Amino acid sequence: MSGLVPRLRRWSWRTAKLLAVAAVAGGLVFWLKFSPVPVREHRIEAGELVAEVMGTGTLEARVKSTVSPKIAGRIEQLAADQGDRVQAGQLLFTLDDAELEQQAEIARANIASAEAALERLQADRAQAAAILEQAQNNHERIQKLVLRSAATAEDLDKATETLSVAQAGVARGEAALLEGRKQLIAAEKNLDYRLAVLADTQVKAPFDGLIVRRFRDPGDVVVPGSPALTLVSLEELWISAWVDETEMARLRVGQPARVVFRSEPDRSYQAEVARLGREADRETREFVVDVRVLDLPENWAVGQRAEVYIESERKSPVTLLPTSFVHWRDGVPGVFCKVDHHARWRPVTLGLQSREKAEVADGLATGDVVVMAMGGKSPALEGRRVFAP
Repeated sequence: MSGLVPRLRRWSWRTAKLLAVAAVAGGLVFWLKFSPVPVREHRIEAGELVAEVMGTGTLEARVKSTVSPKIAGRIEQLAADQGDRVQAGQLLFTLDDAELEQQAEIARANIASAEAALERLQADRAQAAAILEQAQNNHERIQKLVLRSAATAEDLDKATETLSVAQAGVARGEAALLEGRKQLIAAEKNLDYRLAVLADTQVKAPFDGLIVRRFRDPGDVVVPGSPALTLVSLEELWISAWVDETEMARLRVGQPARVVFRSEPDRSYQAEVARLGREADRETREFVVDVRVLDLPENWAVGQRAEVYIESERKSPVTLLPTSFVHWRDGVPGVFCKVDHHARWRPVTLGLQSREKAEVADGLATGDVVVMAMGGKSPALEGRRVFAP
């Protein structure tokens, strides 16, 4: 009997502890289940919804030229530098032309020599013509004398021979004169060529634009095809953006768009679709869309990265829902609505969607309040009392 009492006391103490723990656990479960949950709220409103197709690309110039000389040479002077705006025909850089100037002077001297030779040949031809005229007159006179028996046949033969020699002299003079003219033409053509090559030492801008890069310095030797400067036209700049091929059917030329440069992520610049690519990358399954930029930031650079948002559809007015409030159950979209301070699941039918908002075709009305748990995880809200802190 004496040992039973202590055992009863220990049992009562343990029982009391278990009951206390159960009470605390029950209270905790009750608190977790029925205590108000802090949530984010959003009141449903009607408004305009713009669906956009997004792509990422780089700023490019539609017209771009790598300026290089037509002839090999050493750069003597740079008349324009990186960052300069130039006009068509403006001098960009010059090559050393001392040797080419000498060649042009030699060509001019050859022309002068050919002209002098031509004058001499013209004089020779005039002399041959005069001799021919005299031989013809003498031949005619001898023929008349032979008819009157005042000259012999031998005299006629000599006159005929002299006439033939004079005719050959005239023909030779004509051939020499023709050759002299051709030599003069060749000398003139050679001078034209030398002057053209000399002009190629002055490299000029092919169109109005901006020099975006310089590759060479004075003293460098350049050859045809080697880049010296990169020139871009400012008439049309666009973003060559890569877009997923699944969006192809939603795009067309002329659609409005906006461009967000990574240097200014909080600002959009107006643009429009200029051209659609006709070949998709076989690995990434993307294709290029060229979007013409209508407004540029103060500081920009060719090759600069940017995001493009192309407007594919616009509807107004529609019931708007932030996509962050949408939760899915078994493939069905829905939201938690605030009803009598409690969260109630409600399926919805979504229509047009943008990156941040969606059209609610059915399931919500203007004025409804939707909620989501802090941190975005809301599956455990069903039936819970909620409040917005």
